Order: sequence, then structure tokens, then C-alpha cells
Amino acid sequence: MKKKYIFVTGGVTSSLGKGIVSASLGMLLKARGYKVSILKLDPYFNIDPGTLNPYEHGECFVTKDGAETDLDLGHYERFLNQSTRKENNVTSGLIYKTVIDNERKGNYLGKTVQVIPHITNEIKRRIKILGKSKNFDIIITEIGGTVGDIESLPYVETVRQLKWELGKFNGIVIHLTLLPYITVTGEIKTKPTQHSVRNLMENGVQADIIVCRTEKHITNNIRKKLALFCNVKPNHVIESIDTKIIYEIPYLLHLQKFDEVVLNHLNLSTLSIPNLEKWRIFIKKYKNPKYETKIALVGKYVSLHDSYKSITEALIHAGTENETYVNIKWIYSEMIKEKNIKKYFEGISGILVAPGFGNRGIEGKILAAKYARENKIPFFGICLGMQIAVIEFARNVLGLKKAESHETNPNTSHPVICLMEKQKKLTHIGGTMRLGNWKCILVKGSKIHSIYGKKEIFERHRHRYEFNNDYLEIFSNAGMKVVGVNPETGLVEALELENHIFFLGVQYHPEYQSTVTHPHPLFINFVQLSIIASQNSSHYYEG
Repeated sequence: MKKKYIFVTGGVTSSLGKGIVSASLGMLLKARGYKVSILKLDPYFNIDPGTLNPYEHGECFVTKDGAETDLDLGHYERFLNQSTRKENNVTSGLIYKTVIDNERKGNYLGKTVQVIPHITNEIKRRIKILGKSKNFDIIITEIGGTVGDIESLPYVETVRQLKWELGKFNGIVIHLTLLPYITVTGEIKTKPTQHSVRNLMENGVQADIIVCRTEKHITNNIRKKLALFCNVKPNHVIESIDTKIIYEIPYLLHLQKFDEVVLNHLNLSTLSIPNLEKWRIFIKKYKNPKYETKIALVGKYVSLHDSYKSITEALIHAGTENETYVNIKWIYSEMIKEKNIKKYFEGISGILVAPGFGNRGIEGKILAAKYARENKIPFFGICLGMQIAVIEFARNVLGLKKAESHETNPNTSHPVICLMEKQKKLTHIGGTMRLGNWKCILVKGSKIHSIYGKKEIFERHRHRYEFNNDYLEIFSNAGMKVVGVNPETGLVEALELENHIFFLGVQYHPEYQSTVTHPHPLFINFVQLSIIASQNSSHYYEG
């Protein structure tokens, strides 16, 4: 079978949900038996989002092979239930760096290096890398940004060239736009979409399918109007209406035969019926929870929820598995003080301290860990969250009042968290942390071992600082047990507190591996025990 390519562009405004539409389409095509992979092209000049503040671009998602990528790759993995890798995310920074490096090596034989053909050829090469694999039949390429943006022009030009080169039935363009609803007049306006499609056409690209983000259902008259002005068939105008849960979007698109329209464009069989049973069960359980639990997510980027996207989605997966509505209370750690801590955690049945970097909000996170430990509230510390639990325990149980991390105080007399030896001589920040999948051996008989149900696990990492093994014995003797270790380095991967319902810190990021059909066991157990810890755990959820 010849490889097929689908290009997803966006217009009118950003943040319309190209990643969700791409992931939904990928999920539907995979459910029909096709082998699918999704690539994200980002127009910014960072090599990757690893050095970006989460307020700038949301969560940095880490793949198994250690690539720091766009958060949309998390959506791809959660919808398709398959891993991505570094080839699935390419930025303009990476494209231009490659071309410039090639020029310095003399690879262009004295030619003048230009956007066309050198930049566009490199973009094409990156798009086709996944197409060379025998593991995939269809490659979906999501182009970041909005048509009309200067930085997106090389990508749109590449799509124009590729669509011509690939030939009929081998490449199609899906354009996602906004249909704004004017409340005063009660009208859905099509003009922004018309202008967006025309802008795309001015760059030589004709959209084959238009997906319209809308807060109101679109009528047949609107479909016909858009079809007339945008050179597509009426049934190629697809509605993407606002929903309370993103996991319902594949169903809504499938009801409009979105996947069938795409396959017909690619001259592929539509005979196989997509098996969506697991998704139907998931949506039904999500919409009809029996219980509710309130979990505090303590972090420093809580005003932008996308900063912790994988964590919130993992809580949704685990909650649905437990037929429970997880009510997340977002708590900005810098606001937590001794005098107000009871107010912040009133009615809370579980506390999750989120990952992060730097010293802002650290003391508030330490108070949150202390509150969970002393009040027997289920506690889950991830990455920095584990390190916070270590510092709190050292200060308030071991009596090491000046215990800190080398990250926040390089001169501390008790560095219970210290910089890894391999990190000490590094001068570059980007892409130099402990990244990707690492092996962890769990201690038999521990709670975490019983949760996973196996001794050897692999989880993804993104950090520079580690538990200081000089303090292993004193921690263990006081009841904070090391229950997970990397066998090659001896680095601590997991700690749990004795005689507590659930007090677990992990140096890795389990949220990256949680998907709709395979919720992560640590999150499932954390939610289960938060229900038990809740005074109202026996009450049915009233919605």
C-alpha cells in the first residue's frame, strides 16, 4: 500500500483544537484497521519546547526516547494508545538549524541557501521520515499556527509542493476554522471561514475538507454556503461542536462520516467498521459517575491548566475507571501559608503536588506535603513533588531544619536533593536533563509493587536533581522507604511512607503513559484511596 498523507491546517484563530481533531481522526482510522502516526510541525524557532515556560506553550510532553515535545503529542498518545518519538515533533528551529549546519558542511555545493527549496525540502524530508516506516499506512501532519502567519508560510508552501508531488489520492488537506456565533443577532457567521480558506488558496493550497469549530450546531444551509464559497462538497463541511469532554469528539466526527470522507479522498476502503466499544464504555462511565472525590492539584502554573495537561487527563482516566467524578481544586502553591492551609485543603480527599522547576512556590508545596502526611490524606508527589516530600520529611520528622534541594539553595548544609554528577559540568540547558524511559526495580512487598503488579517497570523522566543517597539509611529508619531504584545508576525512583493510606513520591512522570483505554495504575489507586479517605465516599454523585 502506498503511503497516504493528511495535512491539517488551521485558520481564523489559534487554539481551535487542531491537535484534538488530528488525534480523533487518527483514532478513527486506527479503529478501522489502518496503521497511523501523527506528526506535529511547530513554527517557533526554539529547537524544542524544553526551555519554554509552561505559561508560553503549556506542558512539555516527553516521549519514550527522551524528546521534549509539544503537548499535542500527549493527545496523540492518549487517543491512539500508542507511543510517539522524537520524529513526531519538528520545529522551525530544528529545520533551520539543520539547513544551516548542512550549509556549513558544504552540503549544498556552493548554492545560495533559500527558503525554497532548502527549507521546504528539509520540511518534506522530516514529514516523510515516518512514511518510510513499514509500521504506518497513513501519516497525519498537524501544522501549528494559523494560515496567514508569516512563520507558517514555509509549511503551507511545503504542503502545496507535497500535494502535487504525491499525486491524486495520496495527499489531502483538512482545514480547521472558527464559525463565530453572534449572540445579539443569533447568527453563525461564515465569513471568517471563507476568508481563511481563500487565504489558503492564495498560497496555492485547496482544502479538501473543512472542519468548523462552533458552539452551535450548523444547519444544512450553512454547509451549502460554505461548500459554495470554499470549493468543497456539502458533506465535506464537518462540524466540531464544543463538548465538555474531548474524548467525545471522535464519536461526533464519526457520526458525520468524517473518517469515511477522508478514506474516500485517499481511495482507501471504508468496508471495515471502526470498533469504538471501549470508547463508548469510557464515555458512558464518565457521564454517569457514581461518586465524587475532590483532589487538590498544587502547583505554580495553575492559572494555565494546560501546564499540567497530562496530569489532569490521567486523573480523568483514573476517575472514569473508578466511576468517579474527580473534582480538581487548583491551588497556587505560593499562596499556601501556615495560617491559611486549613482553608485551602478543607474538604480535600487527595493532594497531588505537581512537577516544576525553580524556587517559586516551594515552601507552599512543602506545607501541602506536611498537611497530607499529618492528616493521613492520600498524597501523590510527581518529580519535584517527590523531592518536596523528601524535604518536608527531612525537616519535620528527621529534624534537619535546613534541609533543602541544591536547586533552590546550593549552599544548604543538608542537600537531601542534589544535582546528578553527570549534570554538574553541563553548560547548555536545553535537552540535557535526564529524559525518556528509564528502568525501575520495585521492592517486593511495597505498596507500589502491589499496584503495578510487577517488579520491573519503565517510566519517563524529565529532571536534573535526585534524591541524595547519603540520606538513604536515615530516611528508611524513620519510615520513609525507598521502594523503587534504577538498577544501573542506583538513583531513587520511588519513595513511600509507612503507616499511611497512600503517601507516594515518584521521580518519574507516570502521567505521560496514561491513556483512555489504559489508565495508569498509580492514578487509579490514588483516586480509589481518595474516595475511601473522603467522608462522603459512600454517597452517590448527584451531578
